[in-house]
Amino acid sequence: MIQHIKLTEIILYVSDQEKSKDFYEGIFRCKADLHVPGMTEFIISQNCKLGLMPESGIAKILAGKTPHPSSGTGIPRCELYLYVDNITNEFANAMGQNAKLICPVTDMDWGDRVCYFADPDGHIIAFAEKAILTEKQ
Repeated sequence: MIQHIKLTEIILYVSDQEKSKDFYEGIFRCKADLHVPGMTEFIISQNCKLGLMPESGIAKILAGKTPHPSSGTGIPRCELYLYVDNITNEFANAMGQNAKLICPVTDMDWGDRVCYFADPDGHIIAFAEKAILTEKQ
């Protein structure tokens, strides 16, 4: 483990901060911990935050040194892989939030049960739990 890193914040560039805030409040079933013009944050675990930053805001910081983030909207650019206690509940909740279903709950060969969705900007969200493996007789 890297000892000098104290907190991880993953920031997604979004086309509509309000729409994304509402979506993730539904997915996480909680209000944002911070919501100001230019940044929304959710504390998703003890040492990890998820940030939502408008594409227009980060474009100012990047100042033409990279393609404008809006050129990638709808293209999967990252995946949030979230281990959960009850994948069935998370799957039902995501469906209720109108998340775009990519893959239903499936047992994967790496030992996880996973379902995949896309958020309004095309970022991939995976809910996972360790599969209960049974020994073949």
